[in-house]
Amino acid sequence: MVCFASLRRALPLLLRATTTTTPRFLLPRALSGGVGGGAAVDARALLRGHSGWRGLRVAARMMLDSSDSAAAAGQMQPQQRAAGAVACSAQDGGAAGYASGGWAREDGKLKCGYSSFRGKRATMEDFYDVKLTEIDGQAVSLFGVFDGHGGPRAAEYLKENLFENLLKHPEFLTDTKLAISETYQKTDTDFLESESNAFRDDGSTASTAVLVGGHLYVANVGDSRAVVSKAGKAMALSEDHKPNRSDERKRIENARGVVIWAGTWRVGGVLAMSRAFGNRLLKPFVVAEPEIQEELVNEDLECLVLASDGLWDVVENEEAVSLAKTEDLPESVARKLTEIAYSRGSADNITCIVVQFHHDKTE
Repeated sequence: MVCFASLRRALPLLLRATTTTTPRFLLPRALSGGVGGGAAVDARALLRGHSGWRGLRVAARMMLDSSDSAAAAGQMQPQQRAAGAVACSAQDGGAAGYASGGWAREDGKLKCGYSSFRGKRATMEDFYDVKLTEIDGQAVSLFGVFDGHGGPRAAEYLKENLFENLLKHPEFLTDTKLAISETYQKTDTDFLESESNAFRDDGSTASTAVLVGGHLYVANVGDSRAVVSKAGKAMALSEDHKPNRSDERKRIENARGVVIWAGTWRVGGVLAMSRAFGNRLLKPFVVAEPEIQEELVNEDLECLVLASDGLWDVVENEEAVSLAKTEDLPESVARKLTEIAYSRGSADNITCIVVQFHHDKTE
């Protein structure tokens, strides 16, 4: 997604276009509220038992990240376990860099599965997060896919902080859309501040789904995507943020940025998406303001697929949700989707989360 070969050529254009210029191996985190880069569940939610979730199978192989000498040597670190939460098996993933897992709510109304695969990339920059909890008697579920570029740090930061920040927002239950929008942008600011002394310019997408009671909120920044099956039809709940989108191009040019063709349309000839977290050198053209869609969870809503562009580059929306409706276990769906994308030549990391809604179950 980032064309570094063109960065040196494009940077003078960026500097002229604006009056202001802004000049670990992934550690496994088991059962700690995030599942980016390894299998994990919100241990606190499971231990409290309020949200009625029980662990299904969790088979995890650790991701690979070239940020550390251990990763450079091709070594994998074993998955750690949080005692008392859920059984978690871990294996040396070798060069594969693969993880998958799934959970189901005890009342049978909701099932979730994920799969994440390094694929043909030398490093793993995809992260993902699932949080299941209860706030003031209200069941809350959060699902997110974060596709990093220029390095894994931005995506890892989102996995560790975005949902934590959102749950702390004072308007989370009363004005969820506002809370999501403000949290996205505040988390972006926090990340940039945390990286102020780093000689890097990592960035990341974020495609998230927040389920509060009977309302589903889907927020997107970048070119990861959320698709649902509603009344038997596939429907995208997010639109990819591409620089050649007419509204996005206008916004960038109004901010005195430029959109340049460099193999594909890129902001400043560098980034092939128009919104992202991080990417300090491309602010204020590349922003982290999300587009948000709201859906009522009723009998028409059958399933949800969140995925990075490693999937959507080669798999159509209709195909993904069709598979999600035919399999009993969302983990199986997620695994098959990553396998399909890889077999079709996807050259990127491939990560997806599948959520199935079952409305015929009783409380």
